[in-house]
Amino acid sequence: MTSGSGDHGGSSGDGHRGAGAARGVLPGGVGLWGGFLDRLPAAEALAAVRDLEQAGITTVWLPEYSGVDPFVRAALYLQATDRLIVALGVATIRARDPEAMVAAASTLNEAFPGRFALGLGTSHQHLTEQRGASYSRPLSAIREYVAAMDATLGRRVLPPRFLGALGPRMIELAAAATDGLHTYFTPIAHTTAARACIGPDPWIAPSQMVAVGATGTGWSDKLREYLGLCLAMPNYQRNLLRFGFTHADLATTSDALIDALVVPDDATALGTRLTEHQAAGADHVALQLVPPPSAAKVLDRIAEGLHTPSATNPRVDAGPGTRGGAVAATVYGLNAKNLNESGR
Repeated sequence: MTSGSGDHGGSSGDGHRGAGAARGVLPGGVGLWGGFLDRLPAAEALAAVRDLEQAGITTVWLPEYSGVDPFVRAALYLQATDRLIVALGVATIRARDPEAMVAAASTLNEAFPGRFALGLGTSHQHLTEQRGASYSRPLSAIREYVAAMDATLGRRVLPPRFLGALGPRMIELAAAATDGLHTYFTPIAHTTAARACIGPDPWIAPSQMVAVGATGTGWSDKLREYLGLCLAMPNYQRNLLRFGFTHADLATTSDALIDALVVPDDATALGTRLTEHQAAGADHVALQLVPPPSAAKVLDRIAEGLHTPSATNPRVDAGPGTRGGAVAATVYGLNAKNLNESGR
């Protein structure tokens, strides 16, 4: 779950992008939300990421939500694989001071160049208060935190860095002070608005929920309990209200809300949704299987292949080191590699 999207309290600053030159490449195409790995003992998780890489997955997203350290897990997964990219979605600034964040991120960047991407966020109020910290002024807090990271960096080199962002001022800050933004629990209209706000260059990586086994009728009923977890968080509530959903939609987890946030596990539906994300301005989409299945079920689903129709990214015809590239015929399975080779 992306933490760090509140944007009340303060105004966005200019910041400066690219502190620590020679940073790596941000992923393109499609990645896999890897929260299910946190529920595995380390040895089993290592075997799982090897299987994912063998199956063609090129980017795995790790949250800071499940009680395991994402930097430690990232180091283990990177060491266990040859090409896998690990992106943090996102590391909370409340858990580490700026020097500790720089030390961890730059160490991974040096050890695994081009294979680690650092997401930063302010988390949510109840999670922040559980740490004994204050959630006041989240926008100012992360602006100051990013500046402090830059100030303490010295000769070290950071990996690509982005913010978990929902509100317009946090989106502006992400574009001004980092390489871009990652969003969670958002409709495609949010990506469209974000791209219009920040222009063509900053990286945007929304997440997309995929309802496992969701075919036929009644599949959306199984999602409501999980979606209710996120709908209880004010950051997500405010953001959805900005995009035309009503308090009634949120209170009932309406069909319209589910349709906007979740796509059924169906080739045509998923292929269409990915094309819509890219047309809206997304550079990368992190797929999350929901309701959260067991690790065994995720791995089985990957092994089966999650097929989508071929499509071409309408944004660009890109090569390595630039945005975009072609959407391949499969999201998971051996052809998934083609989706991810051309990140920024």
